[in-house]
Amino acid sequence: MDNIINMTVALISNPAIIIGFVALIGHVAQKSTISIAVQGTIKVILGFIMLQQGAGVIVNTLTPFSRIFEKAFNLNGIIAVDEPIAASVQSVLGSQTTLILLFGFLLNLVIARCSRFKYIFLTGHMMFLFAATMAILFSQMNLSFWEIVFWGALCQGISQVAFPAFAQPFVRKITGSDNVAFGFFGSSAIWFSSYIGKFFGDKNYSTEDIKVPQHFDFIKDMAILMSITMFIVFLVTGLFVDSEELNSIIKKGLFEFALFNSLTLVVGILILLQGVRMFLAEIVPAFKGISGWIVPNSIPALDVPIFFAFAPVAVTFGFISALAGSLLVTFMGGILPVVVLPSVIGLFFMGGAAGVFGNASGGVRGAIASGFILGFIFNLVIALAYPLIDLSQYGIAGLWFACTDTIIVVALIKLVTVIGGALLDLFI
Repeated sequence: MDNIINMTVALISNPAIIIGFVALIGHVAQKSTISIAVQGTIKVILGFIMLQQGAGVIVNTLTPFSRIFEKAFNLNGIIAVDEPIAASVQSVLGSQTTLILLFGFLLNLVIARCSRFKYIFLTGHMMFLFAATMAILFSQMNLSFWEIVFWGALCQGISQVAFPAFAQPFVRKITGSDNVAFGFFGSSAIWFSSYIGKFFGDKNYSTEDIKVPQHFDFIKDMAILMSITMFIVFLVTGLFVDSEELNSIIKKGLFEFALFNSLTLVVGILILLQGVRMFLAEIVPAFKGISGWIVPNSIPALDVPIFFAFAPVAVTFGFISALAGSLLVTFMGGILPVVVLPSVIGLFFMGGAAGVFGNASGGVRGAIASGFILGFIFNLVIALAYPLIDLSQYGIAGLWFACTDTIIVVALIKLVTVIGGALLDLFI
C-alpha cells in the first residue's frame, strides 16, 4: 500500500503528468475519440518533457559560464534564484507552502469561473515558488499557521489571474490570438520592458527579417547566429579569468569549452523550441474542452519558453542586452542596499522573452532595448527590495528572490501593513 501511495504522489507531483491529465480532461470534455484523446494526451506530455529537457540542457550549459562570469569581473554579492530558497524552507514551512498552492489554485479557478478574467495558471514550478515566498513572508509577520495559509492563498489566487491579465495585450501582439496567456511570475518586467522598448525602434523591422550580405547569409539562421554569438561570449569572458581558477571550473581548455558549450546551448534551445511547438499544437485544442466545461472561455497561462518560437533570433538579442543591463546595476551596488550579481540563467529566459516581446513592439532595436531594460529592472528591483525579507534565519546566505511579480506582491503587502499600522497608531 505504501508503495502505491508513494508512486501516486510521485506521479501527481510531476508537472508533465499534470499537464497531460489536463489535456486528457479536455479531450474527455469534448467527447473526443479514444484515438484522438490518447494521441493528444501523449503528445502534450512529450512536448512538455522536450521543453523541460531543453531547458535543462540550457541551465546545465549556463551554470559554469555563470561562475566564469563572476570570476572574470571579480564580482561578489547575492544571486537571484528562487528554487534553492523554496527548497530550503520546506522543512519548516512545507505544509503552509503546499496548502497555499492548493487553495490558491482553487481560488484561481473560482475567479476565472466567476469573472471576465479567464486565465488559469498552469506553470507548476512558478506556483510552488510563489507559495513558498508567501509562506516565508507571512511567517515573518508572525501570523498563525492558518493565517499564513489564508493570506498566502488569497494573494496567490489573485496573482495567478491578475498578472496574466496585465500581460495579455502584449501576448496578443506576439501570438495574434488569445489562445494562450503568460503564466510566469516575471511577466511584468518583460511586458513593461517591451512597452518602453517600442519607443526605440520600428516593429516593421523584425529580428527575423534581418538583411545581411549574401556571403553572411548563414547568420540569418537562429541556430547559427546563437552558436557564433555564444562562442564569442564564452571565449572572451574566459580570457579574463585566471587560468587556475578557469581550469577548476571547466576542467578543459577554454577554446574547447567555448565551442562545445555554445553548440550544446543551441541544441538545448532547439529541443525546447520543438517541444514548445508540439506542446502548443496539442494543449490549445484540448483546453477548449475545459473552457466549455469547468471554466467557459478559459485561457491557459503557460511558462515563458512558449514565446521563444515566435521570434527565435530575438531571443539572442534579448539575452545579450539583458546581461549588459544587469551588469549596469551590479556596478551600481555601492549606492544600493546590496550588490546583485547577474543571474545568467534567469536573464536568458527573461531577457530572451523581453527580446521577443520587444521585437513585436519595436523590431530589432526594440528587442535590444527591451532586453537591456529588462536586465536593468530585474537587478534593480531585487536590490531595492532586498531589505524586505531576511533569509538568514533559514540558514540561507548569498541568495534572494528572482521573480519580479512576486517581489512586487511582497512590496505591496509590506506597504499595506506599514500604512495600516500607521493608521492604527493614529486613531488608537
